[in-house]
Amino acid sequence: MLEISHLYKKFGKFVALRDMNMKVDEGELFGFVGSNGAGKTTTMRICVGLLASDGGKVTINGEEVLNDHKKLASLVGYVPDFFGVYSNFTCMEYLQFFASTYGLRGYDTDVMCQDLLKLVKLDHKKDTNVNGLSRGMKQRLCLARGLVHDPKILFLDEPASGLDPQSRFELKEILKNLSSYGKTIIISSHILPELDQMCSSVGIINKGQVVLQGTMDEIHRAAAMQSPILITVANDQIDDAFAVLKEFATVQKVTARGNILSVVFTGTKEEESVLLTSLVSHNVAVLNFYREDSSLESLFMDIVSGEMARKAKEA
Repeated sequence: MLEISHLYKKFGKFVALRDMNMKVDEGELFGFVGSNGAGKTTTMRICVGLLASDGGKVTINGEEVLNDHKKLASLVGYVPDFFGVYSNFTCMEYLQFFASTYGLRGYDTDVMCQDLLKLVKLDHKKDTNVNGLSRGMKQRLCLARGLVHDPKILFLDEPASGLDPQSRFELKEILKNLSSYGKTIIISSHILPELDQMCSSVGIINKGQVVLQGTMDEIHRAAAMQSPILITVANDQIDDAFAVLKEFATVQKVTARGNILSVVFTGTKEEESVLLTSLVSHNVAVLNFYREDSSLESLFMDIVSGEMARKAKEA
């Protein structure tokens, strides 16, 4: 559906995107996650034609679109982080106006605008002036605005920023509903757990590059693998356990707190079982063996700090 290849963008001496690569399949609700300044907004603005790239390409359904702005405008919808509304319009007039910019007018367009207001739960506000809406309602109205031309892909840049919990929940339900209809949605955020119950897949961007991408199940597994294995052994067998563990290349570090060993382990689930089997076969009394609780937030912070450390080492 969407493929970003070797995208590059500089602002003066600052490199915002460096060999940026990402793929999003049709019908996905894709979470685009990164800290402030990571390159999320720059990527989105290039993809919707609001910013020129300095290299690379963007393809939608196999077609390169960056040099065909008319084609691009028909394929994408965009809800920016700072949205504009015209306060002298009613909600219905607001959507009708933006529909007209795509050449859409008449009875069918009016019905479509009413349907969009219903979709974003604003049909009861169709005759209300935009300046009478709450921030959450304005955000939902701008979501409807991005859908007036029925785009193939909808981009939302930090749509939940500044919203109260109820408005966040309503927005999440609307996006999940849209996704169930087969609409491809890309939503950016700097908070990975915020997207956990909404997105089908996620890409994490840091310093202008996607450093991890996968389904939510894969991201959860990656989060689990970031946590150490905690192994409780008999008090008189700590040294024996150390001797076994140091033979595994996948064991990066072992620390002891009493008879509990904390093991930084980079292997797979299958290799975890081999590790446990080896301890038992060497007659080490293993009283407990489990991964420490992990979180998506800690995964995100580990990725960012790890990338920062790598960049500092290379400098």
